[in-house]
Amino acid sequence: MSNLFVPRVGGILSADIAVPEHERELSFYSNVLTSGDDPLWREDLMNNLGMSIIGLGERIPEYDQLPLQWMPHIQVADVAVSAERALDLGGSELIRGKDDDGNSQWAVLLDPNGAAFGIVPVVSADEIPSAEGDASGSAGCIAWLDLTVPDASATRDFYRRVVGWSVEDVGMEDGGERYADYNMLGDDGNPAAGICHARGVNVGLPSVWMIYLPVGDLAESLRRVKEEGGKVIMATKGKDGKYAYAAIQDPVGASLALAAG
Repeated sequence: MSNLFVPRVGGILSADIAVPEHERELSFYSNVLTSGDDPLWREDLMNNLGMSIIGLGERIPEYDQLPLQWMPHIQVADVAVSAERALDLGGSELIRGKDDDGNSQWAVLLDPNGAAFGIVPVVSADEIPSAEGDASGSAGCIAWLDLTVPDASATRDFYRRVVGWSVEDVGMEDGGERYADYNMLGDDGNPAAGICHARGVNVGLPSVWMIYLPVGDLAESLRRVKEEGGKVIMATKGKDGKYAYAAIQDPVGASLALAAG
């Protein structure tokens, strides 16, 4: 993912989740994300530049209808229009926030697969905290986002209509058969997310939006995942033999991915 901390249609700046066992979950993420000599995250889950990227909320009654999934906040041109398109295309709406004049400010939606996501207006440049250093590679961020589903083509079309993403095919092969997964592009032409078929290397992944969080020492973070009561679903190593990324579940069953920072 390029151009991380910038306003754009289809861009993802943050994500959140409302969890039971909040103190246990906070301890889990604080330990798992702060690995390495120069951690990319702080114990309070702000990133190392003091930016709020992920939100871990307590599961109060107001949030009981929300699924136990990390929900990315995707920027769209018009929240009301995108929400109505989602409903027309077989999705559903869980919550919508409006201002005093009844204008839609944000919404939490489910796609036809049951994957949850939030939509927000495109942020202005002055709403993005200024950060010193290279935010693309040395800071805690949502480094990538992807969704694995049985029918990736239909899901691609749903998000193309709802979010305003355009599409780039990504050639894949499984059992000698070639097919395409999809990069979803923001309005600046840069990749913002991936939508994948539940086959080949993606077999066994849950049909939820997986946020990829980089960490300073991925091997150590995976050790801490198990130590803290989580589960490693899948881990992949690069040619150098070191872990490149891994799909995990936290202690209450929410899924996400960790990547080498």
